[in-house]
Amino acid sequence: MTRQKKLIIACDGESASGKSTAAKLISKKYKLLLINSGLLYRYASKLIIKHKPKNQITFVKNKFKNISYKKISKQNLHSEQISNHVAGLAKIKKIREIVNKVQISIIRKNKRICVEGRDIASKILSKNPKYDLAFYFKCSLNVASYRRWLDIKKKLPLKEVKKSLKKRTLTDKNRKHSPLIRVRDSILIRSDRLTKKQVLLKMSSYIDRLKTKN
Repeated sequence: MTRQKKLIIACDGESASGKSTAAKLISKKYKLLLINSGLLYRYASKLIIKHKPKNQITFVKNKFKNISYKKISKQNLHSEQISNHVAGLAKIKKIREIVNKVQISIIRKNKRICVEGRDIASKILSKNPKYDLAFYFKCSLNVASYRRWLDIKKKLPLKEVKKSLKKRTLTDKNRKHSPLIRVRDSILIRSDRLTKKQVLLKMSSYIDRLKTKN
């Protein structure tokens, strides 16, 4: 059996921009370990909402000491309560350092991996190890809001979902620590103009080209 070559993919983008779906499709096609950094922050938010600790930093640090990403990935962490809480939590430098440490530990143990989030190419995979390819996802607010509205089974008015997404993206782009930015060599994916199949084909074309070079 031939040994598979290293492949490290970074997927960054705005809320509900389609990056999670695309990362799943790519990971499945190329047999990559998929890490969704947003789930780690959402899990931290869930714990804080539930336990209301006096010191959030110490609390999260202790909870993340022997964390199992596999268990986290199986939980439902996309409630509107968590979504509203996590934007503020992700701005805290000490929290980001705890989550980053967990991510980097997983990444360094896996040479074939796809990591998605908001600071993956600019921070997490900027060096040691560095991404082989970086993708940046954009989607119009109207399309993104409608998709998220369907995801939450229309439990909230579409207008509220739109307002929440707009606020989250502005928070992500303007936060002091590790803001959402598009790195210079990233490949833009406009998921509002492409079907899932077209997104997969576009991403695959770049990955296959890279594999040919190597």
